Amino acid sequence: MSSLCREVITLQLGHYSNFAGTHWWNLQDASLSYDPETPPGEIQSDVVFREGQTLGGHVTYTPRLIAMDLKGSLRTLRQEGSLYDAGKDTSAVTWDGSIMMHEQSPPAKNSFLEDLDKLDKGEMLAEAYFPSSAQPQCSAGSLSVDTVNSHLARVQKSYRLEGSVKVWSDFLRIHLHPRTISVIHQYNHDGEAHRLEAFGQGESLLQGSVLEELEDRLHFFVEECDYLQGFQVLCDLADGFAGLGSKVTELLHDSYGGRGILTWGMLPVSHPDSTPVKDLYRLLNCTLGMVHMASHSSLFCPLTLRGGLGRRPSSPTTFTHLNYDPSLWYHSSSVLALALDTLTAPYRLRNNSVPMWQLADDLAVSGRKVVAAYGAVPFPMMHGSSLPDALSTYTDVLPWRPLSGCAEAGDGRCYGQWATLKGFEGQKLISSLAAGTKLPTPLHSLHSGEDVLASYIRSFYPSAPLALQLVSTPSKLAPPFPQIFSQSLGAQGFLEGQPPPPGSPPRVVSSVPIMTSLQSGPALDPWLSELHRGASAFDIRRVAPSFLSQGPEVTDYQEALEQLRLLARCYRDDSRGVMRSSSEEEDDD
Repeated sequence: MSSLCREVITLQLGHYSNFAGTHWWNLQDASLSYDPETPPGEIQSDVVFREGQTLGGHVTYTPRLIAMDLKGSLRTLRQEGSLYDAGKDTSAVTWDGSIMMHEQSPPAKNSFLEDLDKLDKGEMLAEAYFPSSAQPQCSAGSLSVDTVNSHLARVQKSYRLEGSVKVWSDFLRIHLHPRTISVIHQYNHDGEAHRLEAFGQGESLLQGSVLEELEDRLHFFVEECDYLQGFQVLCDLADGFAGLGSKVTELLHDSYGGRGILTWGMLPVSHPDSTPVKDLYRLLNCTLGMVHMASHSSLFCPLTLRGGLGRRPSSPTTFTHLNYDPSLWYHSSSVLALALDTLTAPYRLRNNSVPMWQLADDLAVSGRKVVAAYGAVPFPMMHGSSLPDALSTYTDVLPWRPLSGCAEAGDGRCYGQWATLKGFEGQKLISSLAAGTKLPTPLHSLHSGEDVLASYIRSFYPSAPLALQLVSTPSKLAPPFPQIFSQSLGAQGFLEGQPPPPGSPPRVVSSVPIMTSLQSGPALDPWLSELHRGASAFDIRRVAPSFLSQGPEVTDYQEALEQLRLLARCYRDDSRGVMRSSSEEEDDD
């Protein structure tokens, strides 16, 4: 029962990764409590947040985060943030030549950012924003961080940002440290010119000033950690950030050996500028990125709501109690962030936490460092019922859905699995039936939530190694998280017996229970093999010669394809999981 804080440094590489990361940090912020009278929560926020101090002596609490993106991706957000603003330099500039002024209007802020500015400044907001009983009673400019957050959590105003979110900073609700954001000025976020589209472009970036800046930021965050357990990396797979991420994970592996490196490869369902050539580039980036980042990481897991990783995926993943728009990054990234909040919970717990390296070792057996994620978002549990009741309604199929574009094998085989249930607060983990009552299922006879969940999962995977974690605290939602939830859910995200009465305002969900699973098993063989077939089906020198113009070499690409083929093969047979050479396989034949 140790509450030792094992710090984690987060890296977000690419625009979609920053979309998902922004939602994830907003979720963490919504769960923070600054009240000293409140008992410490299950999740130890110091694992991913750091305490600092402004030049004026005010205490700050910011993410231990490095976020990389392209020029033009920030819009209204200042790269250095505003917490440590020392004011403008008013010193005189000596210049004898003529000066021409070009005035450009700043991008307009959406309603959420405008209200956030008012809260930061301590300005009173309109009655439409806060009810009179909830208005902050303090002078302008003196709003504390906890006052801002507590009032944000009680905001009455409904934000519909679907039409106004252009970039991830349009819905960022927290302050960032000045060393967090790193803008790559060599490539543009918008427009057709100077786009970071190919793996080789990203690989070649990590040198010179970009490398020096990253190393400087890493050293800053690493040196203030007492017990650094590792790095969680969110990296775009579909563009040149796949190449950059490959080099970044290699740098982390070489510089911080022994630390955990959990890499999440992020893929949106769709891109607004898709063309056949761009789709081909994205397939190649995904292929190369997965091979290289998996080799340098403790564990690698793609996260996407696409129906697959190839150029012709099946329909996007659907969830019974979600009404999200797969084409909106603002929506799809919010679903992945909810899942990620639960997937990362085991190594962020205050007590009985599982270090990153242990989680990776439990799953990455015999060289199988790629895993697939699944999630029940939200976990379908009736309000006032018990865990056995909820699970017994899913006797033929598990309640979770693919979060990596990888369908489950369905044959009961799995080499390793981590399952986490988060957010059952206020609900019963065991049956509450009166003594002597006939039990509906064997699950109702068990005496702990861990036994109930383990018994249920083992009914589908009888002989698979299983580790699981139960966390009472739910994922707490606060503006501007999109209200993508079915009206069958109540405020705490549990199923209600009756829909809301006709004419009543729509239900607002303020927290949700989530169940996730990380799996290493035979299902990854056809999934990886399909990716290999898609990337091998053409001559890259003839079809996409420009992709190779900045690297990799043709031989490097062919070697990566061979590594992907061998990686898929090692998920084929549990008794022979290690990756083998082609000559060894020919001997088998």
